[in-house]
Amino acid sequence: MKRIQYTTGLCGLMLLLGGKAMAQHGINSLYSAYAIGDQEEHDYTRNFGVGSTGIGRRSDNYLNELNPASYAALPRQHFMFDVSLRAQSVNYKDATTLNRQAGDVNVKRLAMGFKVNSRWGMSAGFGQFSNVDYKLVSTKFVDTSPQTTTTEGTGGIYKAYISNGVRITKNFAVGVSTNFLFGPNNTTENVGGDTVSTKIQRYAFNTNFNAGVQYAGRLGGDWVLGLGATYRFKTKLSYEKKLIVMNSSETTLFQDDLAKEKYTLPEQYGAGIHLGNGTISWLADYRKQMWADTKPASTNYLFANSERMSTGLEYTFRRMYGSQQIEGVVIQAGASYYKSYLVVNNNQIKDIAGTVGVSLPSKSNYLRYYIGIEVGQRGTTSGGLVKETYINGVFHFSLRDIWFLRRTYE
Repeated sequence: MKRIQYTTGLCGLMLLLGGKAMAQHGINSLYSAYAIGDQEEHDYTRNFGVGSTGIGRRSDNYLNELNPASYAALPRQHFMFDVSLRAQSVNYKDATTLNRQAGDVNVKRLAMGFKVNSRWGMSAGFGQFSNVDYKLVSTKFVDTSPQTTTTEGTGGIYKAYISNGVRITKNFAVGVSTNFLFGPNNTTENVGGDTVSTKIQRYAFNTNFNAGVQYAGRLGGDWVLGLGATYRFKTKLSYEKKLIVMNSSETTLFQDDLAKEKYTLPEQYGAGIHLGNGTISWLADYRKQMWADTKPASTNYLFANSERMSTGLEYTFRRMYGSQQIEGVVIQAGASYYKSYLVVNNNQIKDIAGTVGVSLPSKSNYLRYYIGIEVGQRGTTSGGLVKETYINGVFHFSLRDIWFLRRTYE
């Protein structure tokens, strides 16, 4: 009972801290100024160190939201709780004089999960779907007079989800995630250092669905082959839009409702493979989003189909826990390549990165601590754009406890 009380209190503390950390911002990314912002393509679980790869992996050791079918493998009578934090440092360079550094720390994911019955696993969580965080300085002409203009964007789309996975046969499982997408995308413009600023306030909400299927079967000996596929359904995303004129103390001087701004989140197809023997695992994923047929809301950029390829290796050291041999320290290495849905100045934005990770168990085996590092580069200095060189550090805390025990009496 004491352990359950401790677990509940710890989960509540993490949720409280998470709400505060989600509000922090400090990264100044040019590419988050377009459309719905930077789409979150990382998975901040144990999949992070293998290039955020895991569509084909069915695991009973952690919550894998990359494929909702994976929840069918959750162990019975167990409750799992995850929280993931990311620290990021980014260097920005262009073809001329720009050379700046920025960084921030955020809670990227909160999740919990458990097994409903022998076939059915469930998870619920909260994270980011996209991020908007930029500050741009440019020159505008007012009555032929050049004025320094500052444009700042904040917000992004958040995702709250409920996911279910069901085992159909010994080898096959299916799953579906119901995602509630919501959040602001606000733009504030100040011309010439005036005491009055103009703010375009947007807010979006809609529901999105993601389906998945997994196969897992033995090849011989201890080797297991896992195959997975996912499909994210097309979703209409509409922003309520308002014009606000405010003074330097942010007191509203004037406001007016504007026409809604609409986007279509296209279908996403995903496929993955996992090959492992309990000690060594190899994983690879491919994801594609069909943005090319979507019309952008501005002439400043274009949409193209996005693609993400990733792969990774994992090695698990086994250890004894009582009379059982269980998972001990886990080490990982991976890589990813992503072609964004954005085309700016005839350049499709690309991102390439390498990752490493280590997962460490506590002595009691109820907790696991994960540390992941990613080094990568996004964008280009061609066409007046900015190249971002970044380092991401991820700390993932995972709690696994036995909650649903039935007492038996003779």
